[in-house]
Amino acid sequence: MNSSVSKVRIQTLTKIAICITLLIVASYIVIPLPFSPVVITAQTLIVNVIALVLTPKQAFAAMGVYLFAGLIGLPVFSGGVSGPAKLFGPTGGFLIGFWVAVVVISLLKGKRPSFWRYLLVTVCVGLPIIDFFGVLFMCILQQATIPAALMAAVVPFLPGDILKAVVACLLAVALNRVLPAND
Repeated sequence: MNSSVSKVRIQTLTKIAICITLLIVASYIVIPLPFSPVVITAQTLIVNVIALVLTPKQAFAAMGVYLFAGLIGLPVFSGGVSGPAKLFGPTGGFLIGFWVAVVVISLLKGKRPSFWRYLLVTVCVGLPIIDFFGVLFMCILQQATIPAALMAAVVPFLPGDILKAVVACLLAVALNRVLPAND
C-alpha cells in the first residue's frame, strides 16, 4: 500500500474518531429541565460540527458507531446512559434524527467553507430533521399530540439550538480551513 494513501486513511480515521469522542463528551454536558423529558446537551453543537467537517459517508459512519456503542451498552448517550431503551425510547428520536441530519447537512454544505451556507443548512434543514424525529418518537411512544410534543421538546430549545448551530458553523469554518481535505 502506498504510504501517502495510508497516511490519508489514518488522517480520515483519526478525524472520525475525534468527532465520535467529542460527541460522547458533549453527551455528558447535561442540563435537565423540569418541564420536559428532553435535556439540554451540547450534542447538537457537535452533531453539526460532524456534519460540516466530514463527508456524508464519514458522518454516517461516525454517527453509526456512536449509536451502536450506545445500543450495546456503552454509556455514550446524554447523561451517560445507554441501551435499546434509550435509543428506542421517547427521546430516542432525537438520536435517530442526528444520524439522518449529519448526512443531509454534509450533502448540502457545499465544497468551500461558508459560515452563512453552513448556518442556513444547519438551522433550516438539520434542526428540522432532528426535531421531526424527536417529535415523531414522542408522539408514538408517549401518545403525545403534535402540539404537546413540540411544546415539550422543540420550542423551548430553539434559541439554544440556533446558538449551538452558530457556534458549530464558526468552528467548522475554522476547522475546514486548517484540516486536510476530505477524501
